Amino acid sequence: MSGFAYRVSNGKAERIEIKQALATEADLIWVHLTSNNEHAQTWLAEEAEAPDYIVDALTATETRPRCDALGDGAFLNLRGKSSEETTSSDPLASVRIWATRGRVISVTRRAMIAVDDVVEAIEGGEIRDPGDLIAEFATAITTNLDPDVADLGDTLDDCEADLDADKVFELRRHVTRVRVAAIGYRRFLNPQRAALEKLAALPAAWLQDDDRLHLNSAADRAARMAEELESIRERAALMHEALTDLRAEQLDTRSLVIAIAAMVFLPLTFLTGLYGMNVKGLPYAEEPWAFDAITGACMAIAAGIVIYFMQKHWLRR
Repeated sequence: MSGFAYRVSNGKAERIEIKQALATEADLIWVHLTSNNEHAQTWLAEEAEAPDYIVDALTATETRPRCDALGDGAFLNLRGKSSEETTSSDPLASVRIWATRGRVISVTRRAMIAVDDVVEAIEGGEIRDPGDLIAEFATAITTNLDPDVADLGDTLDDCEADLDADKVFELRRHVTRVRVAAIGYRRFLNPQRAALEKLAALPAAWLQDDDRLHLNSAADRAARMAEELESIRERAALMHEALTDLRAEQLDTRSLVIAIAAMVFLPLTFLTGLYGMNVKGLPYAEEPWAFDAITGACMAIAAGIVIYFMQKHWLRR
């Protein structure tokens, strides 16, 4: 089992061994586990004496943001940016938190950037109790996600500004990537906002007024990002339709050019094919001016067809 633990007393943080954490009295004991193996489950059940449903929640494979009140404590699941490679269907890492008075136990299956931010804050003396710790987690997660959401919007802005029929395939790849990312993020941000708001409203004595303000602020940022992602998703869908129409128009134009070329050369091919037959009786076949006459006739026919198309405005797109 891997992880770490901190003890905070009188605003001073000290890193300690996990096996010593629960036997220590302090204003805050934070134990963070970075694995989901049997050793972690055993420690949670036997050493931390967590109820079975808490152990299952802390070590579950598939999770969504949520908050559940458990007596004077609370279970919180949040999603944040990971430093590891992720998939489009699951783009965010999860942190599961069980908090009670004076104690917080958190578990991650994948590395989460916010954990490093919280460690820096606790070592800097900014965290004094469980409410501060959870508020710092919520703030760090939303702060890390904000630039990614802004980048998605900027990428879509660049695609809209660079709309060109010759770049349809390249732009479509960028738009599809932005849309998939927006859907993946939005899937977790809406329930995350609800979880943070629910936690801020819990009547837990270890949550101070400033903690509730920070939680509500993080919930508002999550709601704003969810709205921005919804806007990005709709814009990406419209952009995809515009690219499809642009591609269709490009194909129509090319098809028209090919059809016009075929119409110009069709009568010329018939005429040259007719006089190319090796049979007797072709009119003027023996005359020395016959070749010039047929060439002139072909040019006249071609010019007449082009003029006709121009009068019909078929050559203008």
